[in-house]
Amino acid sequence: MRSIFTHTLVALFSTAICFMLFSYFFPPQMVIQVNDQRTARIVNYEGEIEKPVNRSPGALSNDLTTVLDFRSISRRVTPAVVNIVSRGATGYRLSGGSGVIISSGGYIITNNHVIQDASKIDVTLNNRRTYSAMVVGKDPQTDLALIKIDEINLQPLSYANSDLVDVGEWVLAVGNPFNLASTVTAGIVSAKARNINILTGSYAVESFIQTDATVNPGNSGGALVNTNGELIGINTAIITESGLSEGYSFAIPSNLVKKVITDLMRYGEVQRAILGVQIDEVTAEIAADKKLPNVAGVLIRNVTEGGGASESDLRAGDVIVSINGVPTPSVPELQEQIARYNPGDRVSLEFYRSGRQVRKDGVQLKKLNEKGIGGQ
Repeated sequence: MRSIFTHTLVALFSTAICFMLFSYFFPPQMVIQVNDQRTARIVNYEGEIEKPVNRSPGALSNDLTTVLDFRSISRRVTPAVVNIVSRGATGYRLSGGSGVIISSGGYIITNNHVIQDASKIDVTLNNRRTYSAMVVGKDPQTDLALIKIDEINLQPLSYANSDLVDVGEWVLAVGNPFNLASTVTAGIVSAKARNINILTGSYAVESFIQTDATVNPGNSGGALVNTNGELIGINTAIITESGLSEGYSFAIPSNLVKKVITDLMRYGEVQRAILGVQIDEVTAEIAADKKLPNVAGVLIRNVTEGGGASESDLRAGDVIVSINGVPTPSVPELQEQIARYNPGDRVSLEFYRSGRQVRKDGVQLKKLNEKGIGGQ
């Protein structure tokens, strides 16, 4: 009997010790229910502003007084995005994609690869009305095309300045993936001036805006918009191993789109200006050899005789760092800047030569293939 009593005391004492040790090393966790409309304060902000928890995805505006409402942006943008079906000569479906209305009179932007082989193009508006479209012009070098339907009083999108787009800002992609009309996805700008080598041709221009907004087959030619509902890019490509979106989507920046589409509307083809140089990226080794302050800029490998660069005494080995005051730290950024100008325009270049920064004003851009001139 005594033995049982002793064992019982030992067991109780051991249990108490274990409980105290467990409580010391593993304190209870606080669980907070946030199903109600509680408020959260902005970290490191001294004001009195509070924001509701569990609101729709969004971001605070610059004055910290409002939350972005993706619903109102979507309502504003979706009527300007159309569904496009390209058909062969016998009416069979070749491909599908999206387009963006940019004038009330029926002009629509899309990708060249969406309509390039089409004998007939069907355009369906957000109100489900379908029209036949005619091709106004195409530019394989940027993968852009302009088509037109016979309709008026359409709701167009306005262009934003894509130079002002910042990495990390919210964007919405609007299109028709898998033929699902008026699909809106949200993400952020992941990078700018991306070259992914998908366009063929010596004068292809790739300086894409990269985003993680979900883009899938059928989104091509659709809109990438900012939080003001303005067009900052035309969705064009994805990088994927599965064939579906994996968070790497690419859009042609709106400033380049505007130039190309304006040319197609006026002339039916792009008036492509070139500097007349062969170029390459600046590496750390090149920067050290050329005594550059940074590993940035575009190296001139060769100057084409009779081009604007040659006439302005630019030389192989020079490193261009800006055009008209706009920095050109990489090849895609220089290509995009040159592609925005017209033949005959004059630009100011800043470049490094023998470790010294030089400015050259009045460099005239020539027309592509004018007198056999090539290069960028």
